[in-house]
Amino acid sequence: MKSKFLVLLAAYNGMKWLEEQVESILNQKDVLVTLLISVDGSSDGSEEWVSTLSENNPNVRYLTHGGSFGGAARNFFRLVNEAPLETFDYFSFADQDDIWLPEKLSQASRLMTAEAADGYSGNVTAFWPDGRETLIEKSQPQVTFDHLFESAGPGCTFVFSRELFTDFQAHITGHFEEIQNVSLHDWYAYAFSRAQGYKWVIDSRPFMRYRQHGNNQFGANTGIAALKSRLSKVCDGWWLSQSALISKLVGLESDPFVRRWISLSRGGMLFLALNGRKCRRRPRDKLVFSALCLLLAVLTRKK
Repeated sequence: MKSKFLVLLAAYNGMKWLEEQVESILNQKDVLVTLLISVDGSSDGSEEWVSTLSENNPNVRYLTHGGSFGGAARNFFRLVNEAPLETFDYFSFADQDDIWLPEKLSQASRLMTAEAADGYSGNVTAFWPDGRETLIEKSQPQVTFDHLFESAGPGCTFVFSRELFTDFQAHITGHFEEIQNVSLHDWYAYAFSRAQGYKWVIDSRPFMRYRQHGNNQFGANTGIAALKSRLSKVCDGWWLSQSALISKLVGLESDPFVRRWISLSRGGMLFLALNGRKCRRRPRDKLVFSALCLLLAVLTRKK
Protein backbone atom coordinates (compact mmCIF):
# COMPACT_ATOMS: atom_id res chain seq x y z
CA MET A 1 0.00 0.00 0.00
CA LYS A 2 1.34 3.43 -0.96
CA SER A 3 2.00 5.95 1.79
CA LYS A 4 -0.21 9.05 1.85
CA PHE A 5 1.54 12.43 2.05
CA LEU A 6 0.11 15.87 2.72
CA VAL A 7 2.54 18.42 1.29
CA LEU A 8 2.29 21.96 2.70
CA LEU A 9 3.41 24.61 0.21
CA ALA A 10 3.84 28.29 1.12
CA ALA A 11 3.73 30.68 -1.84
CA TYR A 12 4.27 34.37 -2.46
CA ASN A 13 4.53 35.98 -5.90
CA GLY A 14 5.80 32.67 -7.21
CA MET A 15 4.35 32.42 -10.71
CA LYS A 16 7.82 32.20 -12.29
CA TRP A 17 8.40 28.86 -10.60
CA LEU A 18 5.15 27.48 -9.14
CA GLU A 19 4.11 25.38 -12.11
CA GLU A 20 7.42 23.51 -12.30
CA GLN A 21 7.56 23.04 -8.52
CA VAL A 22 3.98 21.77 -8.26
CA GLU A 23 4.45 19.42 -11.20
CA SER A 24 7.48 17.85 -9.51
CA ILE A 25 5.47 17.37 -6.30
CA LEU A 26 2.43 15.81 -7.97
CA ASN A 27 4.67 13.49 -10.01
CA GLN A 28 6.27 11.81 -6.99
CA LYS A 29 6.72 8.06 -7.48
CA ASP A 30 5.29 5.27 -5.31
CA VAL A 31 3.37 7.57 -2.95
CA LEU A 32 -0.04 9.27 -2.90
CA VAL A 33 0.25 13.06 -2.68
CA THR A 34 -2.24 15.72 -1.61
CA LEU A 35 -0.97 19.28 -1.94
CA LEU A 36 -2.18 22.07 0.38
CA ILE A 37 -1.16 25.61 -0.63
CA SER A 38 -1.25 28.87 1.30
CA VAL A 39 -0.59 32.01 -0.74
CA ASP A 40 0.67 35.10 1.05
CA GLY A 41 -1.07 38.09 -0.54
CA SER A 42 0.50 38.29 -4.02
CA SER A 43 0.36 40.64 -7.01
CA ASP A 44 1.37 38.24 -9.78
CA GLY A 45 -1.74 36.10 -10.10
CA SER A 46 -0.58 33.33 -7.79
CA GLU A 47 -3.96 33.11 -6.00
CA GLU A 48 -5.89 32.80 -9.26
CA TRP A 49 -3.50 30.18 -10.60
CA VAL A 50 -3.78 28.10 -7.42
CA SER A 51 -7.59 28.36 -7.43
CA THR A 52 -7.77 27.15 -11.03
CA LEU A 53 -5.32 24.34 -10.35
CA SER A 54 -7.41 23.16 -7.40
CA GLU A 55 -10.58 23.21 -9.48
CA ASN A 56 -8.94 20.98 -12.08
CA ASN A 57 -7.02 18.64 -9.77
CA PRO A 58 -8.69 16.91 -6.80
CA ASN A 59 -5.29 16.36 -5.19
CA VAL A 60 -4.68 20.08 -4.82
CA ARG A 61 -6.28 22.20 -2.09
CA TYR A 62 -5.67 25.70 -0.80
CA LEU A 63 -6.32 27.78 2.29
CA THR A 64 -8.50 30.87 1.99
CA HIS A 65 -6.84 33.58 -0.06
CA GLY A 66 -6.48 37.19 1.03
CA GLY A 67 -4.17 36.94 4.01
CA SER A 68 -0.91 38.83 4.35
CA PHE A 69 1.62 37.05 6.56
CA GLY A 70 4.84 38.97 6.04
CA GLY A 71 7.19 36.04 5.63
CA ALA A 72 7.57 32.35 4.92
CA ALA A 73 7.69 31.29 8.57
CA ARG A 74 4.28 32.76 9.40
CA ASN A 75 2.83 31.28 6.24
CA PHE A 76 4.13 27.81 7.17
CA PHE A 77 2.86 28.17 10.74
CA ARG A 78 -0.56 28.92 9.26
CA LEU A 79 -0.35 25.80 7.11
CA VAL A 80 0.60 23.61 10.06
CA ASN A 81 -2.16 25.11 12.20
CA GLU A 82 -4.88 24.56 9.58
CA ALA A 83 -3.69 21.33 7.94
CA PRO A 84 -6.22 18.47 7.92
CA LEU A 85 -4.89 15.27 9.50
CA GLU A 86 -7.37 12.90 7.84
CA THR A 87 -5.68 9.59 6.97
CA PHE A 88 -2.28 10.93 5.94
CA ASP A 89 0.78 8.91 6.93
CA TYR A 90 3.34 11.69 6.44
CA PHE A 91 3.44 15.48 6.20
CA SER A 92 6.00 17.53 4.28
CA PHE A 93 7.03 21.15 3.70
CA ALA A 94 7.57 22.59 0.22
CA ASP A 95 8.81 25.93 -1.08
CA GLN A 96 7.41 27.43 -4.27
CA ASP A 97 10.51 27.48 -6.42
CA ASP A 98 12.43 24.20 -6.15
CA ILE A 99 12.35 21.01 -8.21
CA TRP A 100 11.80 17.70 -6.46
CA LEU A 101 13.32 14.52 -7.84
CA PRO A 102 10.64 11.86 -8.39
CA GLU A 103 11.87 9.67 -5.50
CA LYS A 104 12.05 12.44 -2.88
CA LEU A 105 9.07 11.41 -0.76
CA SER A 106 9.36 7.65 -1.21
CA GLN A 107 13.03 7.82 -0.19
CA ALA A 108 12.10 9.83 2.90
CA SER A 109 9.51 7.28 4.02
CA ARG A 110 11.90 4.38 3.38
CA LEU A 111 14.70 5.94 5.41
CA MET A 112 12.38 6.97 8.22
CA THR A 113 11.08 3.40 8.45
CA ALA A 114 14.57 1.92 8.32
CA GLU A 115 15.85 4.27 11.03
CA ALA A 116 12.66 4.26 13.13
CA ALA A 117 12.64 8.06 12.80
CA ASP A 118 9.73 10.50 13.01
CA GLY A 119 11.48 13.43 11.33
CA TYR A 120 13.46 13.64 8.09
CA SER A 121 15.52 16.20 6.21
CA GLY A 122 18.26 15.95 3.62
CA ASN A 123 21.07 17.45 1.63
CA VAL A 124 20.13 19.40 -1.49
CA THR A 125 21.67 20.40 -4.79
CA ALA A 126 21.62 24.19 -5.03
CA PHE A 127 21.50 25.60 -8.56
CA TRP A 128 21.71 29.09 -10.06
CA PRO A 129 20.40 30.65 -13.30
CA ASP A 130 23.91 30.72 -14.74
CA GLY A 131 24.18 26.92 -14.56
CA ARG A 132 26.25 26.64 -11.39
CA GLU A 133 25.44 23.80 -9.01
CA THR A 134 26.74 22.79 -5.60
CA LEU A 135 25.87 20.22 -2.98
CA ILE A 136 24.62 21.73 0.29
CA GLU A 137 25.59 19.28 3.02
CA LYS A 138 23.61 19.25 6.27
CA SER A 139 23.96 15.56 7.14
CA GLN A 140 26.78 15.81 9.66
CA PRO A 141 26.14 13.78 12.85
CA GLN A 142 23.64 15.41 15.17
CA VAL A 143 24.92 16.63 18.54
CA THR A 144 23.25 17.20 21.87
CA PHE A 145 21.95 20.73 21.38
CA ASP A 146 22.35 21.52 17.66
CA HIS A 147 18.57 21.88 17.35
CA LEU A 148 18.68 25.00 19.52
CA PHE A 149 21.18 26.74 17.25
CA GLU A 150 20.53 25.55 13.69
CA SER A 151 18.08 23.77 11.45
CA ALA A 152 18.46 20.23 10.14
CA GLY A 153 18.73 21.53 6.59
CA PRO A 154 16.36 23.40 4.28
CA GLY A 155 12.77 23.15 5.47
CA CYS A 156 11.68 22.16 1.97
CA THR A 157 13.27 18.75 2.61
CA PHE A 158 11.38 18.17 5.88
CA VAL A 159 9.06 15.19 6.32
CA PHE A 160 7.16 14.37 9.53
CA SER A 161 5.51 11.18 10.69
CA ARG A 162 1.83 11.39 11.52
CA GLU A 163 2.58 11.15 15.25
CA LEU A 164 5.16 13.93 15.20
CA PHE A 165 3.08 16.22 12.99
CA THR A 166 -0.02 15.75 15.14
CA ASP A 167 2.01 16.71 18.20
CA PHE A 168 3.60 19.66 16.40
CA GLN A 169 0.25 20.92 15.15
CA ALA A 170 -1.23 20.85 18.65
CA HIS A 171 1.80 22.77 19.91
CA ILE A 172 1.52 25.39 17.15
CA THR A 173 -2.19 25.83 17.80
CA GLY A 174 -1.61 26.24 21.53
CA HIS A 175 1.19 28.82 21.10
CA PHE A 176 0.14 30.45 17.85
CA GLU A 177 0.58 34.09 18.87
CA GLU A 178 3.96 33.56 20.56
CA ILE A 179 5.29 31.57 17.61
CA GLN A 180 4.73 34.51 15.26
CA ASN A 181 7.97 35.92 16.71
CA VAL A 182 9.98 32.94 15.41
CA SER A 183 11.73 33.85 12.16
CA LEU A 184 12.57 30.39 10.79
CA HIS A 185 9.89 27.71 10.67
CA ASP A 186 12.27 24.90 9.73
CA TRP A 187 14.64 25.58 12.63
CA TYR A 188 11.64 25.69 14.96
CA ALA A 189 10.15 22.45 13.66
CA TYR A 190 13.48 20.67 14.13
CA ALA A 191 13.95 22.14 17.61
CA PHE A 192 10.48 21.08 18.69
CA SER A 193 10.97 17.56 17.35
CA ARG A 194 14.28 16.99 19.11
CA ALA A 195 13.12 18.69 22.32
CA GLN A 196 10.15 16.32 22.51
CA GLY A 197 12.40 13.27 22.08
CA TYR A 198 11.50 12.40 18.49
CA LYS A 199 14.24 10.80 16.43
CA TRP A 200 15.34 12.80 13.39
CA VAL A 201 17.35 11.50 10.44
CA ILE A 202 19.28 13.64 7.94
CA ASP A 203 19.73 12.03 4.52
CA SER A 204 23.14 12.39 2.88
CA ARG A 205 21.65 11.84 -0.58
CA PRO A 206 20.12 14.92 -2.25
CA PHE A 207 16.65 14.44 -3.71
CA MET A 208 15.85 18.08 -4.40
CA ARG A 209 17.13 20.84 -6.66
CA TYR A 210 17.26 23.97 -4.50
CA ARG A 211 16.74 27.02 -6.69
CA GLN A 212 18.83 30.13 -5.94
CA HIS A 213 17.71 33.56 -7.13
CA GLY A 214 17.37 37.15 -6.01
CA ASN A 215 14.01 36.62 -4.31
CA ASN A 216 15.06 33.83 -1.93
CA GLN A 217 14.13 34.79 1.64
CA PHE A 218 16.79 32.35 2.85
CA GLY A 219 18.98 30.55 0.37
CA ALA A 220 22.06 28.41 0.25
CA ASN A 221 24.08 30.81 2.45
CA THR A 222 27.18 30.67 0.28
CA GLY A 223 29.66 33.43 -0.53
CA ILE A 224 30.96 36.60 1.10
CA ALA A 225 27.60 38.40 1.11
CA ALA A 226 25.95 35.52 2.97
CA LEU A 227 28.81 35.45 5.49
CA LYS A 228 28.45 39.20 6.14
CA SER A 229 24.70 38.79 6.59
CA ARG A 230 25.16 35.97 9.12
CA LEU A 231 27.79 37.94 11.06
CA SER A 232 25.48 40.94 11.18
CA LYS A 233 22.67 38.82 12.63
CA VAL A 234 25.04 37.38 15.22
CA CYS A 235 26.44 40.73 16.32
CA ASP A 236 23.08 42.50 16.55
CA GLY A 237 21.77 39.76 18.84
CA TRP A 238 19.15 38.29 16.48
CA TRP A 239 20.68 34.83 16.26
CA LEU A 240 20.98 33.93 19.95
CA SER A 241 17.79 35.81 20.79
CA GLN A 242 16.02 33.41 18.45
CA SER A 243 17.79 30.48 20.15
CA ALA A 244 16.59 31.72 23.53
CA LEU A 245 13.01 32.23 22.30
CA ILE A 246 12.92 28.80 20.67
CA SER A 247 14.33 27.15 23.79
CA LYS A 248 11.54 28.69 25.87
CA LEU A 249 8.75 27.83 23.46
CA VAL A 250 9.79 24.17 23.09
CA GLY A 251 9.96 23.73 26.85
CA LEU A 252 13.71 23.69 27.49
CA GLU A 253 14.04 26.92 29.45
CA SER A 254 14.72 24.97 32.68
CA ASP A 255 17.20 22.53 31.14
CA PRO A 256 20.51 22.84 33.09
CA PHE A 257 22.50 23.47 29.90
CA VAL A 258 20.05 26.08 28.61
CA ARG A 259 19.84 27.89 31.96
CA ARG A 260 23.58 28.63 31.73
CA TRP A 261 23.21 30.86 28.66
CA ILE A 262 19.56 31.75 28.04
CA SER A 263 19.89 35.16 29.74
CA LEU A 264 22.43 36.02 26.99
CA SER A 265 24.78 37.49 29.59
CA ARG A 266 28.54 37.72 29.13
CA GLY A 267 28.94 34.61 31.26
CA GLY A 268 26.40 32.81 29.10
CA MET A 269 28.32 33.68 25.95
CA LEU A 270 31.55 32.37 27.47
CA PHE A 271 29.77 29.18 28.48
CA LEU A 272 28.57 28.64 24.91
CA ALA A 273 32.04 29.39 23.55
CA LEU A 274 33.39 26.53 25.65
CA ASN A 275 30.62 24.20 24.49
CA GLY A 276 30.54 24.81 20.76
CA ARG A 277 30.98 21.09 20.08
CA LYS A 278 27.50 20.50 21.55
CA CYS A 279 25.82 23.26 19.57
CA ARG A 280 26.65 22.76 15.88
CA ARG A 281 27.06 19.71 13.66
CA ARG A 282 29.75 20.58 11.15
CA PRO A 283 33.31 20.63 12.62
CA ARG A 284 34.10 24.00 11.07
CA ASP A 285 30.86 25.45 12.40
CA LYS A 286 31.72 24.32 15.93
CA LEU A 287 34.87 26.46 15.82
CA VAL A 288 33.11 29.42 14.23
CA PHE A 289 30.31 29.17 16.80
CA SER A 290 32.78 29.28 19.68
CA ALA A 291 34.65 32.20 18.15
CA LEU A 292 31.45 34.19 17.59
CA CYS A 293 30.30 33.54 21.16
CA LEU A 294 33.66 34.86 22.39
CA LEU A 295 33.11 37.94 20.24
CA LEU A 296 29.66 38.42 21.72
CA ALA A 297 31.12 38.09 25.23
CA VAL A 298 33.50 40.95 24.43
CA LEU A 299 30.73 43.08 22.95
CA THR A 300 28.49 42.39 25.93
CA ARG A 301 31.25 43.47 28.32
CA LYS A 302 31.61 46.80 26.53
CA LYS A 303 27.93 47.65 26.84
